[in-house]
Amino acid sequence: MQDPRVEKLAKVLVEYSLEVKKGDLMIIQATDIAAPMVRAVYREALRAGAHVTTRVAVEGLDEIFFKEAGEDQLTYVSEFRKLETEKATVMLNLWGGFNPKNLTAVDPKRMAVTQKAHFEISKRFMERTAKGELRWCGTMFPNHASAQEAEMSLAEYEDFVFQACFVDKPDPVAEWKRVAREQERIVQFLSKKKAIKVEGKDTDLTVSVGGRKWINCCGQKNMPDGEVFTGPIEDSANGKIRYTYPAIYGGKEVVDVRLTFKDGKVTEARAEKGQELLQAMIAMDEGAKRIGEFAIGTNYGVQRFTKNTLFDEKIGGTIHLALGFSIPESGGVNQSGIHWDMVCDLKAGGRIYADREKFYEDGKFLM
Repeated sequence: MQDPRVEKLAKVLVEYSLEVKKGDLMIIQATDIAAPMVRAVYREALRAGAHVTTRVAVEGLDEIFFKEAGEDQLTYVSEFRKLETEKATVMLNLWGGFNPKNLTAVDPKRMAVTQKAHFEISKRFMERTAKGELRWCGTMFPNHASAQEAEMSLAEYEDFVFQACFVDKPDPVAEWKRVAREQERIVQFLSKKKAIKVEGKDTDLTVSVGGRKWINCCGQKNMPDGEVFTGPIEDSANGKIRYTYPAIYGGKEVVDVRLTFKDGKVTEARAEKGQELLQAMIAMDEGAKRIGEFAIGTNYGVQRFTKNTLFDEKIGGTIHLALGFSIPESGGVNQSGIHWDMVCDLKAGGRIYADREKFYEDGKFLM
């Protein structure tokens, strides 16, 4: 018997997150492990009148590709992917796999080559979402592998995921609308500021944000959600930051990341584990050395690090800064083949200032 929360979440995704309507060209991208959610979303999208295409991947193909592909194949960009990116009006990504570590033995430089080759398609995707031409959302289907990564049983992890999405509430949509209202106060406050300064353990970093737009993330691009973010001025980052949690990329962990910035550019990058991957990603292109996003996690219902960025970047009491591509709707103009979120916990002595006014301390807003 299928968990009724799957059907409930599917309804929230179709009606609230993606606002699917009659005539939409919708693509559902997923791994085969997410089949129950694929079926539930497919049913709801058809009922909404959309024309739905599914693209369900078989586990392990990425590993085979990166180990076997020739240079011309690593840099090839599918014409079908280009067409999807250009024509779809709705796109849903359902994440989850049997083994999140299946790319551990892959040469990070080969991964960087492919990521760089897909820059233009990623750029076009971001442009269309920023203009409202493409409505997109990503979410996680609870599975054994992700539960193991989070050090939970599957039942515990299912509860964790569905609670984070408010599916345990009588009216999840009403809950997300409440989040939207609360976060709008933060957005309005920050929108008037020109400079942000973060202080914490081995962290003293400033960025300029004047003229950039703060975005209220309330369940429409990610599910679950809970953050406010902007695209800092590209040459403004100065100082250092030490990330509390491992940075995850392609299932690989980069532990104890420490970055130093001067005039917006990474001048030093160190990690206790995963140094080769960190260096390969930063060396991908010039944009990978700069910050494309500055964000504050606001979901205080998510307090456990699970090695999944979808949840970890939302943890209330944290910030995350992404190296690489800026989200166009924020006003950021940094260009790169990557957008790599890294999370820093501020709950133990961390502080954030806006134009020298302290508005955040020990993981809480003071407003």
